[in-house]
Order: sequence, then C-alpha cells, then structure tokens
Amino acid sequence: MRFPRSSGTLVHPTSFPSSYGIGDLGDNAKQFIHFLQETGQTIWQVLPLSPTGYGNSPYASYSAFAGNPYLISPDILVEKGLITSEDAEKAKLPSTTNTEYEQVFKKKDRLFKMASKNFYSSKSAEDETKLDEFKEANKEWLPDYCLFMACFKEHNQDPWNLWEPELAQRKSKAIKKFTKKHQDVIDYQTWLQFEFFNQWHDLKAYANDRNVRVIGDIPIFVDHNSADVWANPQYFEVDKQGNRQLVAGVPPDYFSKTGQLWGNPLYKWDTLKKDGYSWWINRFEQMFGLFDAIRVDHFRGFDEYWTVSAEEETAEHGEWRAGPAHDLFETIREKLGDLPIIAEDLGVMTPGVEKLRDDFEFPGMRILQFAFGSDAGNSYLPHNFNQNSVVYTGTHDNDTTIGWYNSAPDAEKHRVREYTRSDGTDINWELIRYGMLSVAEQAIFPLQDFMNLGGEHRMNIPGTAEGNWDWRYTQEMLQNVDRQRILYLVNLSNRNVGSDQ
Repeated sequence: MRFPRSSGTLVHPTSFPSSYGIGDLGDNAKQFIHFLQETGQTIWQVLPLSPTGYGNSPYASYSAFAGNPYLISPDILVEKGLITSEDAEKAKLPSTTNTEYEQVFKKKDRLFKMASKNFYSSKSAEDETKLDEFKEANKEWLPDYCLFMACFKEHNQDPWNLWEPELAQRKSKAIKKFTKKHQDVIDYQTWLQFEFFNQWHDLKAYANDRNVRVIGDIPIFVDHNSADVWANPQYFEVDKQGNRQLVAGVPPDYFSKTGQLWGNPLYKWDTLKKDGYSWWINRFEQMFGLFDAIRVDHFRGFDEYWTVSAEEETAEHGEWRAGPAHDLFETIREKLGDLPIIAEDLGVMTPGVEKLRDDFEFPGMRILQFAFGSDAGNSYLPHNFNQNSVVYTGTHDNDTTIGWYNSAPDAEKHRVREYTRSDGTDINWELIRYGMLSVAEQAIFPLQDFMNLGGEHRMNIPGTAEGNWDWRYTQEMLQNVDRQRILYLVNLSNRNVGSDQ
C-alpha cells in the first residue's frame, strides 16, 4: 500500500507536557496535533502504546495487545465525573523534562483505582453496554491479559514461570479459584483498558479530523513475561514449565563482538502456520484498528532470524533460521486487505528480506545520520533513495541530530558539511531540509530535531538498561519551534497534500 507524499513528526505520548509526571492523552496531546496542523504536517508517529515492563521500555511489554494505562489522562477522568479536581490535584507532580516513573505509578494507581470504583458503582445502562461491547470486541486477548496482570500483582511482580505450577500452566481449577478470589482486581484491569482505548480512539479521531494520520509501531518479538506467552505457550519456544528454550538476538558484528542477546522467546512458526497464523492476524487487526499505518520493527526477522539457546550468555553461538516470509503476509493480506506497513529494514539486509519488502511494496526506512560514514554509494544518502521509502534524520534509538553531529568523527563531520554545503552550525535543519527535498514519499523527523535539542534530550541509548524512555518537553519548548520554517519546507517539497495549509 503506497502512501501520499507527506511529512510528519515522531514523538511518543509519554513525552507530552503534563501535570502528572508523564505525558498522556489529554489536552497537550491535542496541542501537539494543532502544531502538526499549523506546520502543514500530516503524520504523527508513535512508539508502541502497550504497557511497559522492564526498564519502562515500550518494546518490553506485558502485552502485545493492551494499552499503557499510565497514558490515561486524569483531566479527562475529571470531565467524566469519575474523580474530582481535588482528587486529580493530589496526583500532580512538578513539571520537568523527565518522566517520573516511580512517582507516576504510585500516584496514578491510587487515582485510577478511585476512578474505577466510581465507574462500576455509578455506571449507566449506556456505560454497561459500551463496556460489554468492548469486552466482546477484544475477547481474544482482554480476559487473558487482565487475569495475567492480576496474577502478576498478586505474585509481587515475579515472572509468570516462577508462579505456582498450577497457575503458570493455566490449570483450569487453579484459574477458576484465582479468578473468583481476585475478581475485583480483574475488573479493575478491565476498566483500565476500557478507559485507555476510549481515550486513545477519541484522540486518534481528533487527529484524523484534522488530516493527521497516526503511525504506530509493532515489535516483532514479545516479552517472555507477558500475557501473550503465558496464555499461548504453544506458539513460543518455552518448555512445559514456561522457561525459555530458544531466544532472539543478532549475531556478532562490527558493533558488538558478542552480538546482542535480546532474550525474547522465539516463535514456533510451524505451529502458528498450522493455526492459520490466527495470533498474528488478531495482532495486526488490533493494530490497524488503533493506527492508520504501522512500522514493523526488525522486519528482517520475518525472512530469517538468529536463534540462540536460552542457556547462552551471549549471542555468539546461534544459527539463522528461515522465517514465515511471504506466507505470513499473504495470509494477513487475504484476511485484512492491503497492509499500510512501513518495514524497519535498518542494518544488514539480505536479498531475501529486500524481496519480501518489495514484493508487498512496503516502504523501507532511510536514516540520514547513517549517510555520511562511507562514500557516495551509501544507501542512506538522499541521491540514492527510491520513492517508496520513509526518510528520518534519526529514530528513537538515535541521538538527536545535534548530539550525533557533535560526537561524530571528524571525517564524518567533513562529509556532512561537504554534502550540505554548510558549516555545520545549523546541522539539524540542514538534514531536515535534505530529507524534505528527497524523493522519499514520507519524511518524518523526531520532535527534538525541530526543537534544536542536543544529545541530552535523546529518547533511548540501545544496549543500556537505565535512563531511557523518559524524555519530555515543556509547553514553552513546543511554542518556540520555528513553525514557519517547517511550513516553508513542507510547501517547498510538495509535502502538503491533504493538509489544511
């Protein structure tokens, strides 16, 4: 599925300003959409919206289907009469440029339990109907997720394979007993998802009404400690007790002598195929209901993937195995129609994965920060782009453009100055300009680059466990962005199709 020539901004909702220690789906999200309107942009790209697990990473989640409840806006709950403004006031935190995760968890948990109790005690017939419709529409994953979270909380947040065997292996008698005893916790988890999806769908409709399309993100692998693996162990490389057997990663390369051991349990693709890829079809259907398009992370893994024994301490000793490739995407297309997918094809790509990407006409990604480490044949240089691609200055895993340039080797700095015919003092805008003017049909830029921010404002440093995923901006920072400069580049590069400008 091809996309119209357009441009947009990459920023995750946790980065929005807010009075509650973390960005949410309330008024400041709408203010960001107004910023896109004012600058002629028609794309908003986000990271996964799922509940975050280890390290607060949206790529390590308790569910591939559920929403992150901490993105729920307390102000919207006040508007709905589920809490009072006095209740919300007690949950507020000082406004900073960092997400205060631990304080957010404590304050929002208290607030949301209050709102949930008020919802159930005072819900109208209309509320009851909407809740029932939500449960029915999400019956493939919602009951398992809510039960998983109730068990997880009850077991002091230990991984599910460490629970008593009867629960870990989902024995019917144990499940019924736990459900009866902890129905109130399950109901609370159900309400959190109901409210999250209501707020998200309202916000997405607000964006779509203003000609803004939302691009989501789907990680290829799921976390071992998730409702997905617990509820569907037959689809994953785990033993009868739930312990991982084969895990994901990438082999040693120029960047790492021992490779990267991610630890996610690998899929049993033969089993998934026999089941008609139903789990994946449900997953994509869910994503297409939440977003207008999807970036598929680590796209290469669908063609072939690195397999490592869970007993290994590094990714050095493994083997490549064939993925489902065309068979999976042909099945999904048969069930769901055209696929508005962007393939994350960064790193070493083989002819097989390039063919998979191109046969389905999925646009690939071009990162300008990768363009200046070699010669004129570098595929990330704008003169080597093809139309069906998406250009970025960098992604959530990259430094800001200013931070990247300041730390780049002298030879790389020289090449970027030569290419842009500049002195490097305005390097973020130089790369934004070249991205806008390229033939790539979409040009998407991290908000930090529009804000002229240095490396201290980057979102994530891959391979590090702490200090990531917490960047936020203030209202003043957004107000100070040069909107006219963005709008000028949007119009100059003919990326204003469908915008209000």
